Amino acid sequence: MSEPFSNILKESQIFANRDVLSPHYIPDSLLFRDKQISSIVKYITPSLKGERGRNLFIYGKTGTGKTSCMRYVIEKIKAIPEVKARISYINCRIYNSRFRVLSKIISDNLPTYAKRGYGIVELYEKLINWIEEDGKIFVVVLDEIDMVKDLDDLIYTLTRANSDIRSGGITIVGISNKISFKDELDPRSLSTLYENELVFPPYNSNELAAILKQRAELGFKKDVIDQAAINLAAAISAKESGDARFALKILSKAGEIAEEESRPKVTTKEIEEASRSAEEDVAYELISTLPEHQKLVIYAIALLTLQGSRYKKLMDGAETYLFSGEVYDKYVDVSNALNKDPKSSRWYRKYLADLEMQGLIATYESGKGIRGHTKLIKLSYSPEKIKSTIEKELFKENEAEGKETSMI
Repeated sequence: MSEPFSNILKESQIFANRDVLSPHYIPDSLLFRDKQISSIVKYITPSLKGERGRNLFIYGKTGTGKTSCMRYVIEKIKAIPEVKARISYINCRIYNSRFRVLSKIISDNLPTYAKRGYGIVELYEKLINWIEEDGKIFVVVLDEIDMVKDLDDLIYTLTRANSDIRSGGITIVGISNKISFKDELDPRSLSTLYENELVFPPYNSNELAAILKQRAELGFKKDVIDQAAINLAAAISAKESGDARFALKILSKAGEIAEEESRPKVTTKEIEEASRSAEEDVAYELISTLPEHQKLVIYAIALLTLQGSRYKKLMDGAETYLFSGEVYDKYVDVSNALNKDPKSSRWYRKYLADLEMQGLIATYESGKGIRGHTKLIKLSYSPEKIKSTIEKELFKENEAEGKETSMI
C-alpha cells in the first residue's frame, strides 16, 4: 500500500475516543451546571405539564455550556413518557430565517408535509392545526436565535400563534451569545415576549481543569496526558474567556500534534503549540457565526485592510489602521451591493464595540499627527482569511435563496 494510505486504519496511540473531545459531545454529567440545568427545567415545567408557560431566553458567552445543557435537558425530557409537550431543537445558524425555521418545525413533526413547497401562510396554518389536534404545548428551542435574519417576523409569528391557537400553545426557548440582541427587536415583537431569562457565567480555571480531566479520561489512551498539561490548557482558556469549547479544541489539537509527530505523550509543550493554532481556528469559527451586519462590518474592514487606507498619508506610516468613517462608508457600499439595508452609524458603533469585545478587532482613539479626532481600527487576524471565510458564508446563503453573489 502506498505511503499516504498505509496508516489510515492503524490504531491511534494517543486517542481512545476522539469524539469525546468534541464540544458537541454531551457527557453523562455536565460539571458545574447543576444550577443552570435546574433553572431550565423549572422554567419550562409548566409547558411540560401541558400548560402555556413563559418563554425562556438563555444568554452567555461562547463555550459556557448553554447548548450542552439545553440538549441534555431535551434528551432527559424525551425519556419521560408522561410529558405532554413536544420539543424541537433548531440551530438558527443553519435555519436562519422565519421560513426556514417554520419549515424545520414542520419537517421534524409532520414529515409527510415537509417537501410539498408550502409558503409561510400554509406552514403557519399547518403548525396551528397540528397543535390544536390534541391541544399540545409545543416548545421550540432556537439556538443562536440572533442569527435569524428576519427575527422580528419570526418572534411575532410564533407569539401571535398563541392568540390563534384555541387549545394548546407555543413556548419559545431562545439561546444567544449576546444579552443585548433583543435591543434590535422591533417594539411590536418585544412587547409580545413574556419571558424568563437565564445567564450562564464563564468557567473559571479550576472548573475548566475538571471538565478537561473528565473528557481526557475518556478521550485519550491511559497515561497519555498528565495533569500539568490539562491545567495549562485550562489556564489558557480561562485567561481568554472561560470558554470550554476553546479548552477542548486545545486539548484535541494537542493530541493531534502528538500523534502527527509520533510523540508518546501530550505534554505542556503540545498544549502551548496547540493553543496558538486553536486561537485562530476559534476566531474564524466565531466570524462565521456573527450576526449579519457585524459580519458585513468586519468584511468591510478586511477589504479596506487589503486595499489600504485612503488616508494613510495622514497617518505617519500606520498603514494597518483604518479610519472609522471610511470603514462605515465601505460597510454601506458592501451592504448595498448585497441588497442589504445598511444600519445607522449608531448601530455601526455598537457593532464595532461587539467585535472588539470578542477580540476580532482593536480600536484606538486618534492622537497627534492625525487630522481631527476619530477612532482607528485594526484587524486582529488575517484579512485574507477573514475575507475568504465571510465570502464562503455569503455565497452559501445566496445560493440557498437562489440569488447571485458577486465579489466586492
